[in-house]
Amino acid sequence: MVKICCIGAGYVGGPTMAVIALKCPSIEVIVVDISAARIAAWNSDQLPIYEPGLDEVVKQCRGKNLFFSTDVDKYIREADIIFVSVNTPTKTRGLGAGKAADLTYWESAARMIADVSQSDKIVVEKSTVPVKTAEAIEKILTHNSKGINYQILSNPEFLAEGTAIKDLFNPDRVLIGGRETPEGQKAIQALKNVYANWVPEERIITTNLWSAELSKLAANAFLAQRISSVNAISALCEATGANVAEVAYSVGKDSRIGPKFLNASVGFGGSCFQKDILNLVYICDCNGLPEAANYWKQVIKINDYQKSRFVNRVVACMFNTVSGKKIAILGFAFKKDTGDTRETPAIDVCKGLLGDKAKISIYDPQVTEDQIQRDLAMNKFDWDHPIHLQPMSPTAVKEVTVTWDAYEATKGAHGVCILTEWDEFKTLDYAKIYANMQKPAFIFDGRNVVDPEKLRQIGFIVYSIGKPLDPWLADMPAVA
Repeated sequence: MVKICCIGAGYVGGPTMAVIALKCPSIEVIVVDISAARIAAWNSDQLPIYEPGLDEVVKQCRGKNLFFSTDVDKYIREADIIFVSVNTPTKTRGLGAGKAADLTYWESAARMIADVSQSDKIVVEKSTVPVKTAEAIEKILTHNSKGINYQILSNPEFLAEGTAIKDLFNPDRVLIGGRETPEGQKAIQALKNVYANWVPEERIITTNLWSAELSKLAANAFLAQRISSVNAISALCEATGANVAEVAYSVGKDSRIGPKFLNASVGFGGSCFQKDILNLVYICDCNGLPEAANYWKQVIKINDYQKSRFVNRVVACMFNTVSGKKIAILGFAFKKDTGDTRETPAIDVCKGLLGDKAKISIYDPQVTEDQIQRDLAMNKFDWDHPIHLQPMSPTAVKEVTVTWDAYEATKGAHGVCILTEWDEFKTLDYAKIYANMQKPAFIFDGRNVVDPEKLRQIGFIVYSIGKPLDPWLADMPAVA
């Protein structure tokens, strides 16, 4: 029986291993983590992450061939294949601060593998890592090898949160990179055999190590670039009276471009896009390619510009001050169908409004108050460290309240900002919301989920990203 151990029970490790266990009943899969609280949650009815379909998969396999444990050493020792999916945060200090990936957790995982292993292992990089990480890991393992052979593979994940289980069941591609030696090819084949239980052969791509590592960064950079491209166009649409939805639809009809990732919004978020692009920028810089680095840097600049443009628009509309005014925030997660708030544009929007002394009331169907308060008090990049190494739960930001109901959040508010495209926001009773708000009542739709014309008929002053401006807004230009 092949035994797989995965170090790191997070957004990547948990769902990936659960699906491998489901699709490969003959493989024993153990997910290990040093956080006892996280492992306890994986073993309970309330899993630590929300992902549609994940509950069913875990419950089907848990206790049969899927196990969650804090006994890291034991299961590393017993495993044939070890997946490493630990955090790779952006460095906040020292060389490469603000750009380079911090490989502290990766290195300690590698040293742990070297310390406890008693037989040959295949070590698989599952976290997003900078190019050439495999080489560093290989050096640590071979210098501490005690005669044991290690093969390093890169097997980046291409999951999209909210559809992770669907993506795992039916991936566009599975990418496996390894050494071009006979041992390396044998290790690639061993991992290929695992995925071949449910993924068609032609979708399993094998490459050298560096191509696999770089493909992940490049894929995320291309996706983020599309969002920044349409967001840059959205600013121009507002200035000229064009409608970004119509422009994006026309552009997306070109089969060479395609319609995906062309929705203008308040900005992209999530744990990977910004981090991976910063990493790409750093690698370009380190390899003496400043022009390439600046090109990718611009994708993040446009994203930051879009968020500050949104905040400026809100403040400008409300007579240039939101001081003491209640503003409702609908949606805090970085996109619908996930409770994940990492790098969500809502954080920067809320901080911008709080900087102007607004009082904020937040409603999100999946995000807890504790998480929201933590996000608003945290420094940049702190979120990417294991929870027990993050700053202690901060003092609550007192201008922020969190409710469990959209109507409660909007009661008595001067303005409403829609920052996540949850389906339920399309069907709210906006007439009821309007009746309970201060007048003039504003809606700032950062995700283009509502019909501006219908809301204007109710009486709202509406700002939708990239759509022709309400006459009110035209008179109150926002200075970005």
